[in-house]
Amino acid sequence: MTLLGGHAMTAITAITAQNTLGVQGVHAMPTDMVLAQMESCISDIGVDAVKIGMIGSAETASAVADRLAQLGDIPIVFDPVMVSTSGSALADDATIAAFERLMALAAITTPNLPELAALGGETAVRGKTKAVLIKGGHGTEEMLVDRLFEPDGTETIWQDGRIDTPHTHGTGCTLASAIATGLAQGMSLIDSIARARRFVRAALQSAPGLGQGHGPMGFATDLLSNPGKAS
Repeated sequence: MTLLGGHAMTAITAITAQNTLGVQGVHAMPTDMVLAQMESCISDIGVDAVKIGMIGSAETASAVADRLAQLGDIPIVFDPVMVSTSGSALADDATIAAFERLMALAAITTPNLPELAALGGETAVRGKTKAVLIKGGHGTEEMLVDRLFEPDGTETIWQDGRIDTPHTHGTGCTLASAIATGLAQGMSLIDSIARARRFVRAALQSAPGLGQGHGPMGFATDLLSNPGKAS
């Protein structure tokens, strides 16, 4: 989970042993330690936006929701992480069930297609969160299609050709973090998403090619440092 307050600060919710071939182990952090990390950031630096990714456990999901509810009108981006890029499970059934409270707090929830299905489908998810960005990376179409549904029902669609690379590790996390960065900088939701998508595509195109499986992307871009670069 990332708290953005001028600079990105992270509360570690779980420790993983992983490489480009998969996740070999997951150890959830104790809930009280996650809360202590959050409080250290909140009480000193402050928070302009929050991005939630892998949450660790149902107990932590509930406790995090309790604390974030006290922050007031701070934009929260919830990426409901359930499965890693390599296919390893990162959330059990109880944790997934606890996601509903986080979805209700979030300004936007960003599921990919498998996550959307696990959360009950498009209609169910749209009824549980303010806005939802359905990411189309797991689709089979030649064009990648991402769809945003805003609270008033407005739909915005982005379409791009797919980038042919196996090095896609962290695409969802990166996109959600980049959206949260835009919201923290005062950008609109539409502009935050548009710029975040450009950032992810640039990172995919500059992947260093590490590892034998789904390697990391490259991040040699200053795109997020300028709130004006949204188109």
